[in-house]
Amino acid sequence: MEELTLEQFEEASDLVKEVTLETKLVYSEYFSAQTGNKVYFKPENLQYTGAYKVRGAYYKISTLTEDEKAKGLITASAGNHAQGVAYAAKLAGVKAVVVMPTTTPLMKVNRTKGYGAEVVLAGDVFDEACDYAYKLAEEKGYTFVHPFNDLAVATGQGTISMEIIKELPTVDYILVPIGGGGLATGVSTLAKLLNPKIKVIGVEPAGANCMQESLRQGEVVTLPNINTIADGTAVKRPGELLFPYIQQNIDDIITIEDSELIVAFLDMVENHKMIVENSGLLTVAALKHMNVQKKKIVSILSGGNMDVITMSSIVQHGLIQRDRVFTVSVLLPDKPGELAKISALLAEEHGNIIRLEHNQFISINRNAAVELRITLEAYGTDHKNQIVSALTGAGYRPKLVKFKGTYSDS
Repeated sequence: MEELTLEQFEEASDLVKEVTLETKLVYSEYFSAQTGNKVYFKPENLQYTGAYKVRGAYYKISTLTEDEKAKGLITASAGNHAQGVAYAAKLAGVKAVVVMPTTTPLMKVNRTKGYGAEVVLAGDVFDEACDYAYKLAEEKGYTFVHPFNDLAVATGQGTISMEIIKELPTVDYILVPIGGGGLATGVSTLAKLLNPKIKVIGVEPAGANCMQESLRQGEVVTLPNINTIADGTAVKRPGELLFPYIQQNIDDIITIEDSELIVAFLDMVENHKMIVENSGLLTVAALKHMNVQKKKIVSILSGGNMDVITMSSIVQHGLIQRDRVFTVSVLLPDKPGELAKISALLAEEHGNIIRLEHNQFISINRNAAVELRITLEAYGTDHKNQIVSALTGAGYRPKLVKFKGTYSDS
C-alpha cells in the first residue's frame, strides 16, 4: 500500500486553512458528567459548507494537473462531499458536476447548486449514483473525484487530526464516523503518525456497517442492503484503497442504532444548542458505548446539514422515546362534567395536555361510553408513570397508546 506521509498531511493542513473555518474543540460538561470522561467535540458541522468534506475536496483539486482541471470535475455524493467539491471547484475556477441520489435531502441539493455545481439526480443510494457518475465521466471526459476512495481526499480529511492534537496533545481517544472510510483513514493515519498511543474508534450505523463487516471478513465486502437515517454514512461498500489503512490504524468499531441518533440529536440541541446531522451524531451516541473512565475523548461532529422536515420528525420521535410526550386512553361515563374532572386531575399532576380525542361511539354502555385519548407533555418517564398512577388511583383504568411510525416500532 502507498505510504501516507507526515509531510503530505502537513502540506494539506496548511492548504485547507484557505477554505476552512477554525473549529476549536468544545468541552461538554453534560457528556463528561454522563460518561465519567472528559468529552470534547470537534464541531465540523460549523464549517462554511456545513461539513468537513471541503478539506478533502480542496486538497484533491490542488493535486490535479491543469489538463485534469480543464476537463471539469465530476463526483457522486449524498450531500456533504457534493458541497465540498462544489465550493472548492468554484474557488479554483473549475466546472463541477455532482451526481446525487434521488433521496438526498432538498437542502443539500439546493446548497450544492448554490455553490455553482451542476446537479444530476440518479439512483436511490450513493452506490447507484456513483456508478452513474463514472458513466458520465467516461462519456464526457470529466475528471472523477471520489468522495472517499481516494488517498488525496483522505489526506485532506485527516487534517482534522492535526488540529485536534495541536489543541489537545493529551487526547486519549478520537471517535470518527465511518461511511466509505475517507475521514476515518485520514484521521486515524495522521493520529498514529503523531502519537501511536492515541486510540481511534470508528463509528458506523448498525444498518450500514460495511467497514465492520469488511474487517470481520478480512477483505472489502458489499452489504446486500442498507437501512439507516444516517444518510451521509449510508454506504454499501467501503473504499478498497482505504481498507489497509483502516485495518492498520482503527482500534475498534462501534455500531449505533437509529434510535440512539434521535436521542443524541435532542442532547446536542438541548445541551449545546448545536444542529448535528445524523451521521455526525454517530460519535455522540458512541460515547455511551465507551467502557473507559477518566479519559480525554474527542468526538468528531462531521456535519450539520439536516433539512427542517427531518429535524422536526426527529424532535417529535425523540420526545416520544424519552416519554416527554405520550398518549393515554381512558373510558369516561357519558355525562356532563367528566372532562372537567379529568382535566383537573391532570393539572394537579402538572401534565400538560397537547391534544384530546373524544369518542362517544366506542360503547353502548352509558356508564363507560366515552373513550378519551389524551396526548400529554411530561418531564420524562418518572413523571409519565406518576400521571398514569394518578389516573389509576382515580379509577380511570388508563391504557397507554403506542405511537405508530416511530423509529422504535421495529
